[in-house]
Amino acid sequence: MVGTVASYRRVIALTGPLLPLVSFLARLPVAMTQFGSVLLVAETSGSLATAGIVGGGLSAGQVLCGPVLGRLADRHGQRPVVLAAAAVNAVATAALVAGALGGLPTVPLTAIGAVAGASVPLVGPLARTRSVALAHRSGAGEDVVGAVHSLEGTLDEVSFVLGPALVGLAALAAHPAVALGLAAALVAVFGTAFALHPTAEAAAPAPAPVSTPQAPRGGRVRHPGVVYAVRGSLLLQGAMFGACQAGIAALTARLGVPGQAGTVYAAMGVVSAAAGLALGALPARIGLRLRWRAATAAALLLSVPLLFTHTLVPLYAVVTVLGAAYAPHLITAFSLTERAVEPARLAEATAYAASALVAGQALALAVSGRLAEAYGPAGAFAVAVGAAAAALLIALGARVPAARTHTAGRAFVPARRTAPPQDASPRPA
Repeated sequence: MVGTVASYRRVIALTGPLLPLVSFLARLPVAMTQFGSVLLVAETSGSLATAGIVGGGLSAGQVLCGPVLGRLADRHGQRPVVLAAAAVNAVATAALVAGALGGLPTVPLTAIGAVAGASVPLVGPLARTRSVALAHRSGAGEDVVGAVHSLEGTLDEVSFVLGPALVGLAALAAHPAVALGLAAALVAVFGTAFALHPTAEAAAPAPAPVSTPQAPRGGRVRHPGVVYAVRGSLLLQGAMFGACQAGIAALTARLGVPGQAGTVYAAMGVVSAAAGLALGALPARIGLRLRWRAATAAALLLSVPLLFTHTLVPLYAVVTVLGAAYAPHLITAFSLTERAVEPARLAEATAYAASALVAGQALALAVSGRLAEAYGPAGAFAVAVGAAAAALLIALGARVPAARTHTAGRAFVPARRTAPPQDASPRPA
């Protein structure tokens, strides 16, 4: 426990205490906009189908354009990309509110939603990329890099629990438009603050190296097999998220307590965040391959009881315990991505990983919703179990590099924030 606290303190010493706070507030709008857009359009149009179409357009924009923003950040630096994306996203979100309140038809409203999704500033992936760069360039060891991934994963989990909760409270107290207005303000203020933070220089693009027969051009991925396997695993975890959402909504509605759906899902998120934070306590000798297999095996084992859950209290118990498998898998997946790609491609690679998660969730939510209507909550939960089984098969079959095969650049240390260099020698996986 003492070692874990020390690792997180070293992460904060590298980033400064303000960066985690700013990045957390800047990533909140992602979760708020997705949920809030569905509530807003459903209320203003009176049609859940229209709300689903607009929400789908928002997800599609994020999935398709997230990797493009990541590549631009790798090539031109995070600051200009995040500044531009935050500005466009704030305007698009405000336009979505105005269009919904003004009764705009479905097609133009969906187009605005797609722009809002396409301009999500990727603060989560870019914050992870930036903090990893700081850790490597300061000479920190794998324990600190692991703590970076754990902290960033926890911030992601908390944001995806708190975001929908804020939307729900705003909808109950006033109107869903208030929640989306708050999301636009948050992304404008804190997205800009994240872009302007001095640590943005840590992820600045390095000068292009001279191409040689031995040196791959353009920061090529060193282990494409594991990178694609991880993306497939994240796609399946997204499918678990979407299927669980549909199953929880179906079961709580059947029990006559639909308002409990958000609370059940939030309980899962809280436990997931706690498990992610505790992951920093694992020693580096417990490698990424073992962690990946353990997390996917736990997800399968803990999801099977969902098929036999028919009342509210067991639903709370099963879903809450299942949350303990989620954050460890997410954190391990991003750690594997960071290990397998060159630093010059890290923002793009993490953006692809995040897009895979969003795509899996959107697809599974649509499919499992229909299954829940036809076969009850167990139909949706069966999708979650199947996705967990497929993720375990991927983890068992993938070849994971024993150690990172690239080196970091020279150290960048923000003014008046120094940290003593640590042993940066690679450790076995």
